[in-house]
Amino acid sequence: MCGVISIHTAVRKILQSYNDEHLLLRISQNDEYAFRVLYDRYWKKLLVQALVKTGAPEEAEEIVQTIFINIWRRRHTLQVRCALSTYLAAMVKYEIIAFLARRRKESQLKQQLIVAHQAEDNGTVEWLEYEQLREDIEKTVAALPEKCRLVFRLSREEGLSGKQIATSLDISPKTVEAHMSRALKALSASLRQLTSFF
Repeated sequence: MCGVISIHTAVRKILQSYNDEHLLLRISQNDEYAFRVLYDRYWKKLLVQALVKTGAPEEAEEIVQTIFINIWRRRHTLQVRCALSTYLAAMVKYEIIAFLARRRKESQLKQQLIVAHQAEDNGTVEWLEYEQLREDIEKTVAALPEKCRLVFRLSREEGLSGKQIATSLDISPKTVEAHMSRALKALSASLRQLTSFF
C-alpha cells in the first residue's frame, strides 16, 4: 500500500513541473493525475475571484467546481486558444454572470409570489394558469443553449442593452441579436402551444 502511495506522489510531483499546455494534453488522454495537478494549481485563485464578485462562499465554491467539472467533461474536445489562466478567468466571469442573473431572477420570483398571494382572491384557476405559464417559460429558457440562455436572461432579467451584453460577454452585437432572436422564437412557439392548451 505504501508503495502505491509513493508512486502516486512521485507521479504528481513530476506532473507539477509540466506547463498548462502539457497538462491539458494529458487530461485529454484521461490522465486524472494531470487533472488533479491542474485543479491544485488554479482552484484557489478562481475561488477568490468568484468570492469577491458574488460575496457568497458556497456559491463561489460551486462556481469553481462547475468550471473544473466542465473541463473534465469536455476534455476530449476542449480547445484553449489562449493562456489557460486567461481562459479560466473568462469561465469564472461567465459563471458569475450566470449566477447573478439566477439570483436576481429568484428575487423577482419571490416578489411575484408575494404579490400573487396578496391577490389570492383572483381564484385558484388563474393562479394555476399563471404557475403553468411561468414554469413553461422557465423550461423553455432552461432548454436554450448556454450562451443563448445567458444573453436572454441578461436582456430580460438584468435589463441590459444589446451593446452592454456584447461588452460583458465579449461577443459582437450581431451575435447578441442572433441569440435573442433564437430565444424569442423558442418562447413564441412554446407560448403558442400553451395558449392552445388553455
